[in-house]
Amino acid sequence: MTLTVDAHHHFWHPARGDYGWMPEDDPVLSRLYGPQDLAPALHTTKIQKTILVQAAPTTHETEYLLGIADATPHVAGVVGWIDFEDPSQIKTLERLAKHPKFKGVRPMIQDLPDDEWMLRTDIQWAYKALIDLDLTFDALGFPRHIPHFLTLLNRYPNLRAVLDHCLKPQLRAHTPDSLLHWQRGMTELAKTNAYLKLSGLLTEADSPITATDLRPYTDHAIAAFGPDRVMWGSDWPVLRLRAEYADWHTLAQRLTDHLDAAAKTAIFGTTAATFYRLD
Repeated sequence: MTLTVDAHHHFWHPARGDYGWMPEDDPVLSRLYGPQDLAPALHTTKIQKTILVQAAPTTHETEYLLGIADATPHVAGVVGWIDFEDPSQIKTLERLAKHPKFKGVRPMIQDLPDDEWMLRTDIQWAYKALIDLDLTFDALGFPRHIPHFLTLLNRYPNLRAVLDHCLKPQLRAHTPDSLLHWQRGMTELAKTNAYLKLSGLLTEADSPITATDLRPYTDHAIAAFGPDRVMWGSDWPVLRLRAEYADWHTLAQRLTDHLDAAAKTAIFGTTAATFYRLD
């Protein structure tokens, strides 16, 4: 059977208290989400394995997610968090790397006031450590971060990096110029060794959008990176702000219907399995 993978989703418990980005009393987001909530959608879409990604900038949340992964067979990997601004956390990273389901880290760059944060001299140790420990780096940002990620990825060609959510093209403010700016940036990023997540697009619009709206973005992303470096992710439960799990899965299937079977197999499973080195 062909392996199917959701390369990006979350579980969280707001009562833990470290989700600073989460609106209070949001009817969709501000509630507990765990494996029991996702299970029906995985069954419907026939997704076999998932990558569980951090949603709080604490190592405590990473430990929490690894505990869930230990008890949840479909969670094949966890992308956690460490403090890049604290070089002593290399010890934490080395310890986490010993866990069989710990795959890498994701600093929450999109939320930082300094767009060039990832290039600061004092955090370069973290990228070198990720390379040395053979761990992954999830790049979370917006189109304005493209030139800085390009500098970073060219600086560290051996860094196993993936660009989350197609770097969040701002569909809510779509113009021909903004699309062209994003396309040019993605073309340059595709010249590096980075991978790309086909995820997080629906929530970059303020209202439901169609396949026609998305095609200029998804077609370009897939053409630039190639199916062997593109992986589908749900970004559930953030996704639920605009659609349900099966709806986005169906839409993504439609957006890739022009590809042959091998390419679709890559995007919906084997690319993520290769990048995250899933057993």
